[in-house]
This record gives sequence, C-alpha cells and structure tokens, in this order.
Amino acid sequence: MASSPKDLHFVLFPLMQQGHMIPMIDIARILAHRHATVTIITTPVNANRFRPAITRATKSNLKIQLIELELRLAEVGLPEGCENFDMIPSADLFVKMYAAMDMLEKPSENVFRQLTPAPSCIISDNQFPWTTDLARRLNIPRLVFHGPGCFTYLCLHIVMNTNVLNEINSDSGYFVLPGIPDRIELTKAQADGWGKLRETKEMEDFFKRMEVAADDANGIVVNSFDELEPNYVNELAKAKDKKVWCIGPVSMHNRSFLDVAERGKKAGIDEGDCLKWLDTKEPRSVIFVCLGSMSSICREQILELGLGLELSNTPFIWCIRSTTDETERWLLGYGERVKDRGLIVHGWAPQVLILSHQAVGGFVTHCGWNSTLEGVTAGIPMVTYPQGADQFINERFIIDVLKTGVSIGSEQDKFGALVKKENIKTAVERVMGDEVDGKVRRERARELGELAKRAMAEGGSSYLNTTLMIQDIIEELAKKTKPSQDVL
Repeated sequence: MASSPKDLHFVLFPLMQQGHMIPMIDIARILAHRHATVTIITTPVNANRFRPAITRATKSNLKIQLIELELRLAEVGLPEGCENFDMIPSADLFVKMYAAMDMLEKPSENVFRQLTPAPSCIISDNQFPWTTDLARRLNIPRLVFHGPGCFTYLCLHIVMNTNVLNEINSDSGYFVLPGIPDRIELTKAQADGWGKLRETKEMEDFFKRMEVAADDANGIVVNSFDELEPNYVNELAKAKDKKVWCIGPVSMHNRSFLDVAERGKKAGIDEGDCLKWLDTKEPRSVIFVCLGSMSSICREQILELGLGLELSNTPFIWCIRSTTDETERWLLGYGERVKDRGLIVHGWAPQVLILSHQAVGGFVTHCGWNSTLEGVTAGIPMVTYPQGADQFINERFIIDVLKTGVSIGSEQDKFGALVKKENIKTAVERVMGDEVDGKVRRERARELGELAKRAMAEGGSSYLNTTLMIQDIIEELAKKTKPSQDVL
C-alpha cells in the first residue's frame, strides 16, 4: 500500500495538442520531483516533440518514461503521421482524430497491466473520456486535467449545463453570464466557442461523454494558482462537487535554459540570437506578438497586424506560424523596413524565454490559457486577440477580472472580422504607453507575477496543493484496498 510519494506511479494521458501537452509534461516533472514514478502515454510524433525534455529529466534521476502507442489513423480516414491537432488541416476533421483516440483504450489497458510498479493514479486530459472506465476496471483513482483556469472552466460549465444560451436570440448581442462573482458580458458566439464542433451528432455525443467522465473523476487538476482566481477555485469546486487542485503556473517549474527555451518544440530562431537582440533594447520597451500554435489568420490579417505594429513605432518580436509564398514576399520588404526595431520569428518561438526578458513590456496574445498564464507569470500586461474556443472567455478574465489587458478592438466582437491596423496601433500604445491607466495596468500585472512566483516556491500555495493532491491519492488508494483487508 502506498504510504509516500515514492510509492506512487502516475500515468498521464496528454491530449495531442501543444496547448494541452506542454503543461502536462510540466506536471509530469513536478510529480517526478516529488519522487513519484511517472509514465506518459502518447503517440510517436508527439513523443518526439518532448523526448529531449524527458531525456534531460531522466538524466537528472527523475523517474519518467514515455510509452508510445500507434493511432489507427488510416481506419478513421486521416493521413499517416497526422498525430496532432495542429497537423489536421480543418476542424471538420477533428471528429476523426477523436475516433482514433477512442481506439487507444484497449492498447492502453494492455500497457497498464504490464507496468511496474503498478499504476496508482491516472491523470488524463478531459478529452480522453474512456480513461474513467479504465480507472474503474483497474480500481485506481483518476484525476482530470482541463486546459483552462478555474474562471473559464466555471463559465463553460454554466454554458454547457444550463439553458442560458437557449434564451439568447442573437449571436452578436451581449448578455451577462449568470452565476459567477464578476460581471462578465459575452456574446452567444463567444460563450460557445466550440459550438461549430458540436454540430454533428458524433461530436455532440463526444462532448456529452466528456462531461460524464469529468463528473466521475476523483478531482480536477488545474494549471493556475489560488491567488490568481480565489473566488473561482471555490466556485468551481462547488459547481463540480469535487476537489480542485491548482498546482501552477507549471511553466515555472522549468529551471534549465533548455527546458525554458525548448518548451513545446525546438524554436524557429536561435535562442541566443533572440536574447542578444532583446539585450539591445530598453527595459519594458518591446512588445511580443504570438497568436498560438493553432492560429491560422488570413493574409489580409497578417498584413494589417504587421502595419499596425509598424505604425505603433514600438520595438517588437513577431512570431508567425505559417504563411503563403505571397505573404512571404510581402514580409521580405516589410522586414527590411522594420529591421532596426522588429524581429520576425518564423515557426515556434521560445515564448517563456522571451516573456521573461526585462526588455519585454507587453504581449499580444490569442488568449490561449498557457499563453495567458505565461503573460501573468512574466508580470506584463496583454493585448487580447482571441481567435475561438475558450479564448474569448479567457479574454474577459484578463480584462474584467485581472484588469491587466486591453482588447485588440471592438471589431473582434465578430468571429473572423478583420482587425484593422489602426485598432492594433491603438491597443499596443495603450498597453505600452505612460498614461495613468497603463501604469495601473502594469503595476497590477507586476504584482500578479510576484504572486505567481510565490505560489510555485516551496511552501507556496501551488506547492502545498501538489502535496495535498498526492496525499489525497494515497488516502484514496488506502480506501480501495481496505475492503479486501476486511474480508481477510
């Protein structure tokens, strides 16, 4: 029977999507640092993305291993090797990926029954609903990991479990979300960012399975910290009627230069060159622009974004994921014009490394939760530019709850609307300027960054929550073994 962390074996199932995998790998290392054994089950392509980080961890005597399972992609109609959501060309095909993920249940159980020591607990992304059945068959606890923070998770719970959206006639008219401590106004389209995904019966059924599986979990693991959203930690625990452990910001667990620089993927720029460029800039003078691993904005929007940055006359680092040949030609001339104050990164950017540099004073973000939390941790204000899914709700958290952000502009009220260069220029100037509200925003952001560091330090709230979570698993395992002892 487990009596200490070193007796525990956690098995993690990260979703095959960068925004979900990155924090799950950090969670694996946090648990291993507490002397637990950790196994991460994923697929070959995704394992290769994180193998260097896991190799470094094992060389530091952490008990972490990767186990690779094949996705049966051909059977569901996806190309071989298309193992991550960021490799799927259209959201319409996501249903095929979920079908392939469902086929991992039996191979995973076969792995479980051969693992030594025997698994003690599953921590699975909420998008693996079948892991609840696996945990039940193996008679071990299961914790669910949900990508966003407690505020967004609570908002989504209200949206998906009440009739609030059915009472809203217009997709674009604003309404006040009921049942939460702050006044939050959203449009129907913003509140239901996954609405289009649920338009097919297969996806609607999948979302229902996710809800049932989440309700069956022993607890919820959240990449956040108590001091960031104290009201919402408690409200989420009440709404879901289960324990909530905030153990983040998990990105702060990374200590080595390589773990920070290569968090997620190998960067599209030499990290040393990037830091040298930042070293030439004044403190808090640079704005960093990155719209996430799943972002695919159109050519017209790329041009408007670039021109808005140019008009702002603010030094910037701009991360661009993928472009057409035509856009690349435009970027060549653009890059020449802004070369003295603009650095363009093609592909993956070492985001945490950039945000933590003293020259960076603002962040234009798509409001994915990892990026939101990394901006908070860096102690810098944000320009919010949500694209879909839960990002519009995260935007409201940044602006209305934390009060550390500025919206890119009112045109973002409509999904897919083109944001003009004038809006971008104004938003950047508001975040980076010296007006009174800008100073207040920056000071608030700085304070939250300090609170984040304290939360992850030994004795901080997230450190203690990790301890309590581990202890709870030990107690749950004791309960599960007690009946057999009574029979004896």
